[in-house]
Amino acid sequence: MNSQVVLIVISCYFLLLFLISWFTSRKITADTFFTGDRQSPWFLVAFGMIGASLSGVTFISVPGEVGNSNFFYFEVVLGYTLGYFTIAKVLLPLYYRLNLVSIYSYLEDRFGFWSYKTGAFFFILSRTVGSSLRVFLVASVLQLILFDSLGIPFWVSVLITVGLIWLYTFRGGIKTVVWTDTLQTFFMLAAVVVSIVLIGNELELSGISEYFKVISEDSRSTIFNWNWKDGTNFFKQFISGAFITIVMTGLDQDMMQKNLTCKNIGDAQKNMFWFTICLVIVNLLFLGLGVMLYLFAETKGITLPARTDELFPLLATQYFTPFAGIVFVLGITAAAYSSADSTLTALTTSFCVDFLELEKKYPKEKQVRVRQKVHIIFTFVMYFVILAFYWINDQSVINSVFVIAGYTYGPLLGLYSFGLFTKMHVNDKWVPYIAVAAPTLTYLIASNSEKLLWGYKFGFEALILNGLLMFLGLWWVRKK
Repeated sequence: MNSQVVLIVISCYFLLLFLISWFTSRKITADTFFTGDRQSPWFLVAFGMIGASLSGVTFISVPGEVGNSNFFYFEVVLGYTLGYFTIAKVLLPLYYRLNLVSIYSYLEDRFGFWSYKTGAFFFILSRTVGSSLRVFLVASVLQLILFDSLGIPFWVSVLITVGLIWLYTFRGGIKTVVWTDTLQTFFMLAAVVVSIVLIGNELELSGISEYFKVISEDSRSTIFNWNWKDGTNFFKQFISGAFITIVMTGLDQDMMQKNLTCKNIGDAQKNMFWFTICLVIVNLLFLGLGVMLYLFAETKGITLPARTDELFPLLATQYFTPFAGIVFVLGITAAAYSSADSTLTALTTSFCVDFLELEKKYPKEKQVRVRQKVHIIFTFVMYFVILAFYWINDQSVINSVFVIAGYTYGPLLGLYSFGLFTKMHVNDKWVPYIAVAAPTLTYLIASNSEKLLWGYKFGFEALILNGLLMFLGLWWVRKK
């Protein structure tokens, strides 16, 4: 693709984002950044959350991963439905009843100071690493299709990327994010639909029924794996998907902060219901795109790239029509910012509320300045973590995100499970030590499971083991 065309497309896209930012930042209060004044329409939140949940990982990694593991990822997606139901019926009512700004405030009321700080710390760690990994993936693609041709090195292009995120979120915060995520979700989904249609035209397919037939008859569209020893076994994937959803959405300040901008609990639950249905359909769409990409490459005799993450970008920018390439650029740009902007806002919120205790320790006239400084600091933290991934990443990012989540979100799973399903209290001072010990033991067990457990290989369900060890640790230090 012509680099000038790509630059024009991205520039126009950002002008639109800044226009939304200006519109949503008018008449803001000190609390708008954190709560959006609790006036967000539930359907807008639901649609925008699709983009934030999918991000660049789904946009690029999921279609490419079809070549490695068929449709087995959809087993995880089916598990999402159980997880979202749990969030809507258990966690959202709790958060609204307590009128929380940071969801980790619950841990202080339930267990004490150290539990509260431990939960907030593990969220910051989880989101910083996970979102930086997502942005790294998309930044790498933008580097390939634009910045390399302009002679701009990766470290400068990433600095531009995170700098732009900071610019359009630093005033309106979550209120701006709710609206920009909606726009970004639209562009991301449009890119997928257009790509499928254009590939179908190249393969001379006519009508939706032919698309379904071609995809369903391909061996890569196999959904279920019943081999219990395999990491992609259905039951492992389904249960893991449910728990991944609970921790990466229900126990995640980033995702819950959007839900808490709804007017009331009823709207928040409607949002979660429709969001779940849409997310399942959209993930199936991405997997279908994966099959179409491989069929296109095989039909055209195109050599597949070494890394599956590079398949979609390669075909879109070098073999698709110019129009399809432009749509891909819009989609990948939207993917880059749909999760990163809300993450930056959520990290700022969590640190200000959970660690600085902004409203308690700072007068009103200083709160905005402190919050802006924290926002800048986390922008640079994300920047340096992305650069770190640039040097060490060597596998499909979709797997990396869930592997990391299994270790960093496990302590949160254990803390909330113990708090919600028992009435016991704990010796609070021991909680940080248990939160470090649980993922450490999980790693040791998972790394040696094939030797210790008769060939059993851990997949994403390492998260469940991690949460269970945390739960048992809390039971061990319970107050008697």
